[in-house]
Amino acid sequence: MQERLQKVLAQAGIGSRRTCEEWIRRGWVEVNGRVVTELGTKVDPETDDIRVRGRRIPKGIPKIYIALNKPRGVITSTADPQGRKVVTDLLPPLPGRVFPVGRLDYDTEGLLLLTNDGSLANKLMHPRYEVEKVYLAWVKGVPKEAALQRLRDGIRLEDGWTAPAKVELLRVNSKRQTALCRIALHEGRNRQVRRMFAAIGHPVTALKRIQQGPIHLGNLKPGEYRFLSPEEVARLKYIFDTEGS
Repeated sequence: MQERLQKVLAQAGIGSRRTCEEWIRRGWVEVNGRVVTELGTKVDPETDDIRVRGRRIPKGIPKIYIALNKPRGVITSTADPQGRKVVTDLLPPLPGRVFPVGRLDYDTEGLLLLTNDGSLANKLMHPRYEVEKVYLAWVKGVPKEAALQRLRDGIRLEDGWTAPAKVELLRVNSKRQTALCRIALHEGRNRQVRRMFAAIGHPVTALKRIQQGPIHLGNLKPGEYRFLSPEEVARLKYIFDTEGS
């Protein structure tokens, strides 16, 4: 079965789709001894000899799907030039290299999916599919219903209007004058939840993601991970009605 070259490289777990596309443009990729620089070139990963800078890509690597409870103070990346801890440091040795699906801020904890399935990861992150993400936000002060309604309707930030969000007030600490809110949205702008609450005058003091699409954080403690069940993977793929991905 033939697939696009950059997709095959990403699914082999050697780099993100964007990174693999850059390698192709630079002429670092060979297929059956011929340098390929055209994106979208079709290859058969089972029969073609595919090499990056002379090294043959691994074949037959199983697809890996992991749910991690990212702690605060850990970088959502596979490497950090400053030497800080990254999310892949929390995982065991794996048969293939995995990549985070989207991002969580340095000071945000909660559910982070990691996989070597580049096709599924790209779809989960693509705005077109509007995959819902759910957060618990502890905020300063107690937002009034009118303020929460602004978030539900969409609020203007410096990079434009947000899409409508689902927001509810869960709990109030009258003594400390703080509140716990649940917010669900399908966008993925930088620090979006924090900026939304700041825009209504209630800065976030702690933030945790508890759900992404059909996958829930569950009882995972910070730093813990688990492999997704076949049923969970099937539910993820069902979002896109994919075939053979």
